[in-house]
Amino acid sequence: MTDKNVDSIYLHGMYDGTLLGKPEDVLTKPSVEVLGREAEVVDLTQAFGAGTPLWPYFADIKIDRVHYHGKSRVLSQYLTHTMHMSTHADSPIHVEEGYAYTHEIPLGRYIGKGVVVSIPKKKWEVITAEDLDNAEPAIEKGDIVIINSGWHRYWGEDVKYFCYSPGLYKEAGEWFVKKKVKAVGVDQQALDHPLATRLTWCNEGGDVKNRILPWLAEEYKKEKGRDVLEDFPYWEPCHRLLLTNGIMGWENVGGDIDKITGERCTIVGAALKWIGGDGSMVRLFAIRDKK
Repeated sequence: MTDKNVDSIYLHGMYDGTLLGKPEDVLTKPSVEVLGREAEVVDLTQAFGAGTPLWPYFADIKIDRVHYHGKSRVLSQYLTHTMHMSTHADSPIHVEEGYAYTHEIPLGRYIGKGVVVSIPKKKWEVITAEDLDNAEPAIEKGDIVIINSGWHRYWGEDVKYFCYSPGLYKEAGEWFVKKKVKAVGVDQQALDHPLATRLTWCNEGGDVKNRILPWLAEEYKKEKGRDVLEDFPYWEPCHRLLLTNGIMGWENVGGDIDKITGERCTIVGAALKWIGGDGSMVRLFAIRDKK
């Protein structure tokens, strides 16, 4: 060993440390070439790890370090968590019986030409068909559509992000199906408006006790003067419309989304090839010509 700071032959596994690269070598951004053209890659993914914000009824992530450098000279960790956390894709089986599992979905459904559009919304507002009609650049047939509502800025373990967000609903789902887009990603808690999920939704006059957050339904009624079911009578209609029609969907989009909003680009967000999977975390990113 020639390392002046360490007096052990075991530090680098009996290997001469002077022949190893430096930590900063890995962290330097490399050039990227796609189909013969220099490209820029823009990350659209929220981070994942200990303390990742969770949808209100999921158990926390569990991380066990089974090996670490002081013990075994390597780092190895076990993870126990739902796939529906951080930036992830839902699979059709997640919402409808008899539809595709994650491993059955063609890889090409997660990759393609796309557009990142700005549709800013406030608390509980709905992203409408009119919003999609007026989006710039215009949404085209076959597009992967990423919607920047501004809500990714509130990403965190808090009420605002998960309970007060805007979102898609039945009208938007029908619009996407009619337009024949390839996939849709949102910078909110789900593909559906939070008030169209189990946070507040229930069968009218039936399973009210099964609302995850009954206080949220009460707050809506006080603020709007209407029961939440009057305005959101369907349970996760956008999930069902998109996924059963082969339109993939990503939730909790974020990262550097503001950097590429208003542009056309190539988008990639592939799921793991998980046999029998109901969804998958992804590394979602956009590719644009560097010139």
